[in-house]
Amino acid sequence: MQPAIGTRPGSKPGKIGRVVATLGGGIARGEFPPGAPLPPEHDLETRYGASRGVVREAVKILATKGLVTVRPRYGTHVLPRRDWSLLDRDVLQWIRAGGIDRELLVALDETRRIIEPGAAALAAERAGPEDKARIRAAYLRMEETVAEHEAAIEADKAFHLAILDATHNPVLGSFRTGIDAILSAVFDVAAPLLEGNLPNHLAVLEAIEAGEPERAREWMNRLLNRTRDALAAGEQAGESAAA
Repeated sequence: MQPAIGTRPGSKPGKIGRVVATLGGGIARGEFPPGAPLPPEHDLETRYGASRGVVREAVKILATKGLVTVRPRYGTHVLPRRDWSLLDRDVLQWIRAGGIDRELLVALDETRRIIEPGAAALAAERAGPEDKARIRAAYLRMEETVAEHEAAIEADKAFHLAILDATHNPVLGSFRTGIDAILSAVFDVAAPLLEGNLPNHLAVLEAIEAGEPERAREWMNRLLNRTRDALAAGEQAGESAAA
């Protein structure tokens, strides 16, 4: 089992988590470019004030996240971003900390557009009373907190994750952590659009409550279109500024 990043700092798992977060963040920021070898173990021990065992465990965890490859007699090398586990919460958090580029934001949004409309349709077919209550409660929190950035983002995430849960599809359920990470990344940009997008959220909710799959799919598509359009507008504005 991988140690939690938030484990008590003084414990061994806490030390491992600290090295994972610091080294992973450095890789995400480009301090160690793709193809480059990581410094020797003894250098990492000195840099992070950690034992060899801690450094080795941290590197193993980074390897499971796709950031590095470890090969005997060849050393540890940084992998290109296409090999990273981009549905891993930690990996996306490290990338977010350094600023997500437009290309990755668009790719994350495309992933949502593949998964979420179908999930809304399934939720309309399968959601039980408790599922519908959770989706509605999340929507009401969105209305209440629309002017509060962090609270609104959390409510919006809860809305979309409640819909995913309401599919009762175990394979979709395995995407939950990844979708949570994607929503956090995209909502950093899309949060200012929330107030104007509330009617689309309400329409999705009402379609699910009414048990109308195709209407739920259509309104989820409309909801996501606003995010796509905002990302496109931001890209065009950036190109204009550069010109």
